[in-house]
Amino acid sequence: VQLQAFGGGLVQAGDSLRLSCAASGRTVSSSGMGWFRQAPGKEREFVAAISWTGGTVYADSVKGRFTISRANAKNTVYLQMNSLKPEDTAVYYCAAQPPYYTGTYFTGYDSWGQGTLVTVSS
Repeated sequence: VQLQAFGGGLVQAGDSLRLSCAASGRTVSSSGMGWFRQAPGKEREFVAAISWTGGTVYADSVKGRFTISRANAKNTVYLQMNSLKPEDTAVYYCAAQPPYYTGTYFTGYDSWGQGTLVTVSS
């Protein structure tokens, strides 16, 4: 399984970015997919996830600003990030759960991408 995350960059507060996670060796329509982030000096934290059934969940810190979605034909998962804040600065990682995983949105991720850096200036 390979997950390639891209789309990060340097933006100003209030701007938008869309991250992409292209999967190979795992079908996103049958696997839960998640986005996590790690800011400098902090632990990795959950951002958003979409289950294989299509349900979504978000961290409170991004709810209403970020949207996770997937394009089955492209086997790609997206994270649309609007109204970015300096505290959103982090390396963002996508991750995949095993096919038809029946656990929670927050556990069971067995494949991880390499991360893409998002920097939000004030």
